[in-house]
Amino acid sequence: MRTLDTIRLVGSALLTARLRTFLTILGIAVGIAAVSLLTTIGTGLQIYVLDNFSQFGTRIVAINPGKTQTGGMGALLSSTRPLSVADAESLRPLPFVETVVPVVQGAGAIEFGRRVRHTDIIGGNGEMAAAWRFDVAQGRFLPVISGNSQPFAVLGAKVKRELFGETSALGRFIRVGGERYRVIGVMAPKGQMLGFDLDDIVYIPIDRALALFNRTGLMEIDVTYRAGIDARAMAEHIRQRLIQRHGVEDFTITTQDEMLSTLDRILGLLTVAIGAIGGISLLVGAIGIVTIMVTTVQERASEIGLLRALGATKRQVLLLFLGEALLLALAGGLAGLALMGLLLGVLALAIPALPISLSPFYLLLALLLAAVVGLFAGISPAWRAAGLDPVEALQQE
Repeated sequence: MRTLDTIRLVGSALLTARLRTFLTILGIAVGIAAVSLLTTIGTGLQIYVLDNFSQFGTRIVAINPGKTQTGGMGALLSSTRPLSVADAESLRPLPFVETVVPVVQGAGAIEFGRRVRHTDIIGGNGEMAAAWRFDVAQGRFLPVISGNSQPFAVLGAKVKRELFGETSALGRFIRVGGERYRVIGVMAPKGQMLGFDLDDIVYIPIDRALALFNRTGLMEIDVTYRAGIDARAMAEHIRQRLIQRHGVEDFTITTQDEMLSTLDRILGLLTVAIGAIGGISLLVGAIGIVTIMVTTVQERASEIGLLRALGATKRQVLLLFLGEALLLALAGGLAGLALMGLLLGVLALAIPALPISLSPFYLLLALLLAAVVGLFAGISPAWRAAGLDPVEALQQE
């Protein structure tokens, strides 16, 4: 039996039972669309989150107060000795250190005239903008001095817009938490990160923030470092310096590399998990292929017997039915990708901010997955068809 004859037989068999073929293709299409859509959104979300965290730079180390450790009888103990501004300043002479930023955060009322806005207030120093890669649109950022600071404030773009509108805010006086501050700068728009509005923030000097929030210690110390040293070595230098000051390791150090690696691993597992959920629909489609192929073998037993009587080998009959299963699966795969494209278009119109990442590799992988599903689903029915006795098959109606 020639290859062209095999193709003609496969095509005519599928076109004969059009409704059944359509329903089987639809089952595969829904499965492929579900897997592709969920993994596309998951991959887009992964890239979006990692890009958001990477915008602060990759050579940054965060130090937080407290160290969770295992105590007697498996109990977890946590030390809560605060980090101080002096601790932050002690890190500045370390090799390769570029900037050191003490951080404290809270919330409060920002007032200008009769306008009041409740927003986040971050205390920092003059190096914060450079360390976090934030740009100043107007004026300047906070002074470098971290002690006995003047009551200066820098406004996020949204805060400035809400309080001052289109008029200039530079040199104007506002009240931050009930205290009078002079506006010396306005930040360039930065957008949101994981739901946190980076433009809805007011920045004030670290010593004034500690007094405003009645805190004795910092929430975090951020250290950026120059190229020439890896993150682990930099973290070890910081660890040894703070242990010298505190006597014990009562703090937690997190490098940007560690955080991005952990996020990437978690989001990767999430993408696989939601793809597996979509795979349930694909499994249903595979069951549909098995069902239609088993039914086809039963209905076409006499045709199989005739083919065998005319000289078709078991291998040719096997390939004939595997070809039908493969063609069904590939047609379902292409229909599934078209359905996914339609759904992505609807989602893009309904939710413009939804992160979507289309990769040609994953589209080809989806088609390959459909083909593999079709082959595995068609093996048993095809093997059964090839194993039919020609004489008995010819006698069946």
